[in-house]
Amino acid sequence: MERLWAPWRLEYVSSADEQEGCVFCRAAAGNDEAGLVVHRGERAFALLNRFPYASGHLMVAPYRHGANFDDLEDTEALEVHRLAVHAIEALRAVYAPEGFNVGWNLGRVAGAGIVDHGHVHVVPRWGGDTNFMPVLADVRVLPEHLVESRRRLADAWPRS
Repeated sequence: MERLWAPWRLEYVSSADEQEGCVFCRAAAGNDEAGLVVHRGERAFALLNRFPYASGHLMVAPYRHGANFDDLEDTEALEVHRLAVHAIEALRAVYAPEGFNVGWNLGRVAGAGIVDHGHVHVVPRWGGDTNFMPVLADVRVLPEHLVESRRRLADAWPRS
């Protein structure tokens, strides 16, 4: 059985509550480039994860703070789903991944770094995309700056 180890996430998950305000609310209210926002919908938006598991790791969140999976209104749930589908399309166009992990981490014990603002992760995956760097050196190698990733994904976002 293959495993994805992400030891660098522990520091982030442990310190997430110490950050000022909600990362999603700040991104929603701020500048797209500074917030790494890739696309804005009517009820939800997509943004890059600042602490990605892989290049292009996107998150889709409703604008409404606290909108956890079971708190979403039908219109929000539909838009979050559609934006996740569009995220997959944009990631395919830009990075040509071999697969995806798409999901919700509900609660700290389930791996949620941000527990108070629901969001879904869209993580592109490639065969052999984990290597010795994160496991032995606690270092991730991302071949592209997040601002450039944001620009390329925004440009590739489906127009429908």
